[in-house]
Amino acid sequence: MNSWIKIVAVLLIAACGCSLVSAAQQEVAARLDKDKVVVDVGGKLFTCYKFADSQKYPYFWPVNGPASGKSITTETSLPYPHHHSLFFGCDRVNGGNYWQEGNGRGQIVSQGPKIIEASGERAVFTDECLWGRDEPIIRDLRRIVVTAPDENIRLIDFEISLEPLVDIQILKTNHALFSARVVPELSVKSGGTLVNAEGKSAEKGTFGAASPWCDYSGTRDGITEGIAILQNPQNRWFPCKWFTRDYGFFSPTPMYWLEDGRLKLPKGQTLTLRYRVVVHSGDANTAGIAAKFKQYKQSEKRARQ
Repeated sequence: MNSWIKIVAVLLIAACGCSLVSAAQQEVAARLDKDKVVVDVGGKLFTCYKFADSQKYPYFWPVNGPASGKSITTETSLPYPHHHSLFFGCDRVNGGNYWQEGNGRGQIVSQGPKIIEASGERAVFTDECLWGRDEPIIRDLRRIVVTAPDENIRLIDFEISLEPLVDIQILKTNHALFSARVVPELSVKSGGTLVNAEGKSAEKGTFGAASPWCDYSGTRDGITEGIAILQNPQNRWFPCKWFTRDYGFFSPTPMYWLEDGRLKLPKGQTLTLRYRVVVHSGDANTAGIAAKFKQYKQSEKRARQ
């Protein structure tokens, strides 16, 4: 009888056009609002993907914690105010700078995101961006999926495919690829915790260490929250070494440790990278980041079978 009740319930939900979201899972909704994609979870703002053509590059801000409702990342703060929250960029690309401010040195320009799934268990949108100064040298295609498995967790799955439109050479740089900058209050300098999958902590233990993930967490106004970046096991260079700073920056990047100090990407040879961002209540242990990486790894393996 119970199974029939469930079947009837599913059919009724499908018939009325409602989304089927579990009691624990939070409903996610995305909408375009001028120069940003606004993503709500459970009716409250979670994040915005900002893509104005005046920006150096598109980025996510705020990235609000599930308990506090305040951004775990900073849009800009000292030192290095050009670190914008959660972003993807790179310096020293064919002589251009796609990282620090100054659009004349290089800019990553969105061609306009498209929302694929607007609401329900997940929100999905895509974006095409062009890297260049006078003429574009790289086209990147992004796919972003936002989910909220329960009230204490928010997930951003970020996939980017870089297609060189000319032969590309990237010189050794510490300014590269997917990165996050937490608010000063959560940084190690303010008493926060930066930890990797091997249990090494702070800049001293995580800088230059190859690890599947790193997590930054801290306590603000009596609430402990954090953000983890998980590397996809299918990524080139997995597991990457990490460039980390106690003031609140962390990034999985091979670019500071390149062989011969350079990376060549021939025209037309696409490079795809995937990451999962976990925004969570509590610290890395409380949030079970190690277990969440195992789940991520298993789900990616199943997806490729």
